[in-house]
Amino acid sequence: MRGIIVVTGLVQGVGYRYFIYRKAVELDLVGYVKNLYDGSVEIVVEGEKNIINILIEHAKIGPRSAYIKNIKVIWEESKNEFTEFTITGW
Repeated sequence: MRGIIVVTGLVQGVGYRYFIYRKAVELDLVGYVKNLYDGSVEIVVEGEKNIINILIEHAKIGPRSAYIKNIKVIWEESKNEFTEFTITGW
């Protein structure tokens, strides 16, 4: 399964991408997390849906300095294009 997750709020400049990276690696998920120009963060992740849902629960909390306003999730079939989880730039 693939989840495309967009997180809004105070999620840039607070270590949010690194927080998501660590959790995704711990959960053995693949994909990426990146900042978007509008101040939100995009997470594209592939794995078992129940494991992705665990990551989403962590994403709702974030690191201590973050404030999560909204999370939008779009579910798709896996495309199997990732071999690891990475942090990308803009």
